[in-house]
Amino acid sequence: MNRSRALRYSLPQSQITPETTFWNRRDFLRGLALAATGAALSACGSKESASTELVTDLPPRPSDALYPPARNGKYQAPDRMLTPAGIAGRYNNFYEFTTDKADVARLASKLTIDPWTIEIGGLVQKPFQIGFEDLIKKFPLEERVYRMRCVEAWSMVVPWAGFPFQKLVDFCRPLLSARFVRFISFHRPQEAVGQKTGYPWPYYEGLRLDEATNELVLVTTGIYGKPLPKQDGAPLRLVVPWKYGYKSPKSIVRIEFVGEQPRTFWNDLAPNVYSFLSNVDPDISNSGWSQATERDIGTGLRIPTVKYNGYAEFVGSLYSEPTSGETNL
Repeated sequence: MNRSRALRYSLPQSQITPETTFWNRRDFLRGLALAATGAALSACGSKESASTELVTDLPPRPSDALYPPARNGKYQAPDRMLTPAGIAGRYNNFYEFTTDKADVARLASKLTIDPWTIEIGGLVQKPFQIGFEDLIKKFPLEERVYRMRCVEAWSMVVPWAGFPFQKLVDFCRPLLSARFVRFISFHRPQEAVGQKTGYPWPYYEGLRLDEATNELVLVTTGIYGKPLPKQDGAPLRLVVPWKYGYKSPKSIVRIEFVGEQPRTFWNDLAPNVYSFLSNVDPDISNSGWSQATERDIGTGLRIPTVKYNGYAEFVGSLYSEPTSGETNL
């Protein structure tokens, strides 16, 4: 029995992405020669779903003592249940390692994250490099509960730990000419087998500076009260909760402040499908995927998608008028 058919027998019909939707996206990615086989239907198995433990394989570090940080009650998701750690930790998109969500944690364990250096460059007063352990000591950590929405029409609710990106921007002292921020992830094919495929590695993303300095954007170093596991983007990633998940780059090694809109990974691959903005929007389909509803991976329930992932009160003013001909998706 093939994997798609087996999942149909093991899950209630309401929890399954329609087969035509799955194959449309699979054909799309195959057409790009990127072999995205089964990424949308690699659902958690029954044994994995039953676990409540966070999947992690991290070396001890001095910053471990910073967890768990205090929760900031301003950022909650009262309409949703927290996704169990054992489910969220086994349902990860991280193509640097594999397109099989359930196997990301195992393969990501091979990534060396200590030491880890972040390079700051571009339009800043003084470019510099800083080690992760030095960086994390400069800003107090807090926990925030955010909804996370994938373009594959599934979602989760996660307690992230980190600090506002705005604080890092102030620390970097960008020039007045900086209007965008570019993020670059690691490139280590010897440790990340997925980087031996045809994708244009390393992963790169970008935000407008006014987006990046919004109070919601979090430099994320932990999850579920513990340091960030490798499959979630250790040692640090960005979380931008009103955008689709691919706009939150993982395992960042370089941050650049630039004057012009930077190219981004998925927009380069399919500009008519993945826009630079990529805000969550139930009214705009994407890659053959209706975005009107989403499957909560914690409960299995199909629920309506809300514009900006429910964060309109924080970010709606950013998009009151189109900027430089940009569209939402």
